[in-house]
Amino acid sequence: METVDTYFTRPSLRPSRRRALLVAFCASAALCGCNLDWEKPEASIEPPERFRAAKPKSASPIGGAREFTTKFGSTELTGLVEQTLEQNLDIAAAVARIDEADAQARVSSAALWPALAMNDIVRRTRIPGTTTAAIPLSSTTSTSTSTSSSATTTSFRARHVDFRQLGLNASYEIDFWGKNEDASNAARLLANASRFDRGVVEIATIAAVMNAYLQVLAAQDQLRIANDNVKIAATVFAAIKARLEVGVATALDYSQQEAVLAVQRASIPPLEQTLRQTKNLLAVLLGRTPESVEVKGGSLTKLRFPRVEPGLPSELLLRRPDVAKAEANLASQEFSVFQARAAFFPSIQLTGQYGVQSAKFINLLRPEAVAWQIAASLAQPLLDGYNLQGQYELQKGRYAELTALYRKQILTALADVENALIAVAETQRQLKLQGEAVAAARRAFEAANARLREGTIDIITLSTTETTLFQNQDILAQVRLLHFQAAVSLYQALGGGWSPTTRDAEIARADEAYHADKGPWP
Repeated sequence: METVDTYFTRPSLRPSRRRALLVAFCASAALCGCNLDWEKPEASIEPPERFRAAKPKSASPIGGAREFTTKFGSTELTGLVEQTLEQNLDIAAAVARIDEADAQARVSSAALWPALAMNDIVRRTRIPGTTTAAIPLSSTTSTSTSTSSSATTTSFRARHVDFRQLGLNASYEIDFWGKNEDASNAARLLANASRFDRGVVEIATIAAVMNAYLQVLAAQDQLRIANDNVKIAATVFAAIKARLEVGVATALDYSQQEAVLAVQRASIPPLEQTLRQTKNLLAVLLGRTPESVEVKGGSLTKLRFPRVEPGLPSELLLRRPDVAKAEANLASQEFSVFQARAAFFPSIQLTGQYGVQSAKFINLLRPEAVAWQIAASLAQPLLDGYNLQGQYELQKGRYAELTALYRKQILTALADVENALIAVAETQRQLKLQGEAVAAARRAFEAANARLREGTIDIITLSTTETTLFQNQDILAQVRLLHFQAAVSLYQALGGGWSPTTRDAEIARADEAYHADKGPWP
């Protein structure tokens, strides 16, 4: 049996050329005091060959939610599921998170491309005259005594400088170590994870709708049983009352049966509350107000039990969207580790400017007004207070955490299926035995009731058989609900309608989303 590997294909490690260049710059990393070696934690888990509670044979994936609900034989349930897929707000929020993740992937990938910006300037600057050399001036002044004298004064004259520019600025970081590419890959894998999360939300929501509908039917069954029990208890109470009036029954017999009748009547309000509140829950799952939803319901006894083949454990791990999400998160984090490691090495930045500049607008388009600049810069971190080392260790620790969570998710998926299979088998067995218990309790009550009419039984025996019948009928309704809910749990544990094909389709849609809507530029 092949082991389950990280993600669908192992993320590409650094090519041989890049590894050689990394070795060449180890001295630079040493200045930061960091060891770039990384012993990646093992993420693989070998699944068992078979489920303990099922036959070891392959099986096709469960159909989608619509297909699965048709197995119950209820058109109302199928209609509710279809409305949920279209209107549920949790699913809508999950779809919106996909759009957010796609947008974030574009943001994280922007550094892979050159940046080009227009840089136009119209500026006029006033230079105060007091900041430049003063201009000396001579003057002659006549006095009333015909005495003349000469004096020198100083003049400060401000200047105005005009500047106009039309130009483009360009910049590009050479991704020599793959830092920007790693950031892009990490974001794109997180976008995939958001798609798988939508699958998780959809399956959980559909399961909630089916369980809520089953609870409605169970509450209606229990209400019918409770009302029938009230009628039976009232009939027996009337018979005892008649016997009391003729002196063949005691006040204790009368009060005891009155208490049984009161208990049965008191069981109805909680069932009504459960029924009405569960219908309101269904309305919320449908994305509608409770007043706008009408659920007729029916009876669990009229539903068909959906039969599902679990297949093999190795098939399960390709069907569960939560496992796919954990794989995508782990693969994304691996690229984040690579990105943190690449930050130790030099960053090479290319910049360029081209345009025209002139003090006068009339000269702006002359050939002599052309100005350009090309520059290349290299930045190498040397001492940064161990910031880069801390970032690198942080990402490695995060990867170790996600590895453990990924392995746990696989184990959880396997355990979910085993538990669901056990629940299906044992509730089916319990349902059969409880049915036999109800039949026996009914026979006992009918015999006791017949002896009551004959006047040859004490009231305590009648009350005991009566209460036993009521309790067993209620337990039977609860077990039937658990049996159908076990089928829903198995549907959810097997990943709903997911399959390897579904997973590949989601990845293809993610790639389409990444390459779409980029505009005229790369």
